[in-house]
Amino acid sequence: MKINDKNRMAWVCLLSALCLWPSAALAQAWRPDRAVEIVVPTGAGGTNDVMARLIQQTFQSTKLVSTPVLVQNKSGGNQNLATVYMVQHKANPHLLLYSTATIFTNEIAGLTKDKYTDLTPISLLLVDYSVVTVKADSPLKNMRELVARLKADPNSVAFGLVSRGGPNHLALAQAMRAAGIDPKSLKLVVFKTNAESMTAVAGGHIQAVVSSVSAALPQVEAGTTRMLGIAAPRRQGGKLAQVPTMREEGMNATGIPNWRGILGTGGITAAQAAFWSNALTKVVVTDEWKKQLEENSVASEFIAAEAFRKWLAEAYEDTRAVMADMGLVAK
Repeated sequence: MKINDKNRMAWVCLLSALCLWPSAALAQAWRPDRAVEIVVPTGAGGTNDVMARLIQQTFQSTKLVSTPVLVQNKSGGNQNLATVYMVQHKANPHLLLYSTATIFTNEIAGLTKDKYTDLTPISLLLVDYSVVTVKADSPLKNMRELVARLKADPNSVAFGLVSRGGPNHLALAQAMRAAGIDPKSLKLVVFKTNAESMTAVAGGHIQAVVSSVSAALPQVEAGTTRMLGIAAPRRQGGKLAQVPTMREEGMNATGIPNWRGILGTGGITAAQAAFWSNALTKVVVTDEWKKQLEENSVASEFIAAEAFRKWLAEAYEDTRAVMADMGLVAK
């Protein structure tokens, strides 16, 4: 075949594409080549830790990740130590943060200079609701009685939680303000994990806990605690069918998105982020993952890649609006 200028150009383009193909394929085929850390902002034994370890086990048992996978609990600093750790290791694709919505509230309240946008969105995993729990034999039978006691004596009820200014705290503050109580007057006790706060309320050391549903369920099912009310837009089903919403108890409060998701360090490549997103799509369809969500009455809300980035931006603005109404936005 005679090679004219047109054919010559076609061959040049073909050869160029063939030369570039190996590097493109390698970029798409990125895999971890050393130990991976899943960083958890709360202590060992809590619900976040349990879910992160389930991801760890699935990564390894299914060979999604061939290198060692470790779970590192970096609690403290109102859950900010974990974020600081991630920011300090920019462009390291071997670090994953099992993030909570506290990463929003810390930033908005001015408790940290680090921003959630300093990290790379990988996938949204689930959305939990906030619930107020008391000891099983507590004289408080519902949220209305709790409000009445607080109006009579704000110091008579100590609320356990894991992060001041976090989603659960905001849900409580929103409900109390709707009931005519100054959220700043509430007596708060901060614990490292929800498991510790639940043990404290079950033992009578504090009068109530505000936490995620998943964190409260084990003690409720054991018969040591009771749920008074849930900050949700509507009455839930299943194990939560008998728990009234805050609105049902006379308070116009639905809380804010109490989400859990995976964030990577800032500056990782698109191929690296895609690897982790793809791996997580395989985690959330396993029977073990589905069983854990069902047992904890948690809604699966898997969103990946650019859609997750957009979801985070909207959730951030919703959180900021609630915090502004509470007077919790840093000036």
